[in-house]
Amino acid sequence: MAFRCEGIVKVFPSSPEDIVALQDVNITVRDEQFVCLVGPSGCGKSTLLRIIARLEKPTAGRVAFDRRRQPGELRAAMVFQDLGLFPWMTVIDNVAFGLEMLGVERAERHARAGDFLARVGLGGFLRKYPHELSGGMRQRAAILRAFLVDSPVLLMDEPFGALDSQTRLVMQEELLHIWKEHKRTVLYVTHDIEEAILMGDEVIVMSGRPGTIRQIIPIHMERPRQLADRNHPELADLRLQIWKMLEDEVRRGLQVIA
Repeated sequence: MAFRCEGIVKVFPSSPEDIVALQDVNITVRDEQFVCLVGPSGCGKSTLLRIIARLEKPTAGRVAFDRRRQPGELRAAMVFQDLGLFPWMTVIDNVAFGLEMLGVERAERHARAGDFLARVGLGGFLRKYPHELSGGMRQRAAILRAFLVDSPVLLMDEPFGALDSQTRLVMQEELLHIWKEHKRTVLYVTHDIEEAILMGDEVIVMSGRPGTIRQIIPIHMERPRQLADRNHPELADLRLQIWKMLEDEVRRGLQVIA
């Protein structure tokens, strides 16, 4: 086991009544597993990630990590949709930032970051700044920063949501390649059902607010998975199965907005 969520509840105080974002969320994620989390907008997916990352406290319940980890070790690193790259830092300093926070000397952290960047085609951009990179390049840098700190768990909140469709397809494959080479446990939030199926070992389907776990669906498609797997016969069946669980709640959400 990498970590387990036990009875997670999150309530945000509000007026005229409190907002219950999460209700009795229970999941177990195994070591080196790639798990995708899907659900309608506003169901608490990002809130759950922030609780696991200890950026939010649950109102009730707890997150239990593997007891083999030492006290004080970074247990979970997070990749946000807005990337979180510092515009005043070069690419290599951005990627090495987590190591700097862990007290790693400059020469060592630059050597490790430079090696990672070279492996994903960014070796010629070490001294560039984020605004000088394409969207896909910035995404790679943000993902590498999370992998480099050697956290056993990576939490990814729609990391490719802002990319165009072509770049997104390439980045999906690149992420799976990095994950295969440097195995971590990944919990990956996405609105894209097909993306969840193609990337995950399991897909966790959440209900609308308050977010609860509707079903956990194992994905048996063999790895490595590539663009051609979008024609896999199992994919269409799984996509329909998941959409049927989400459709009514998505439609209800649209009615509330209207």
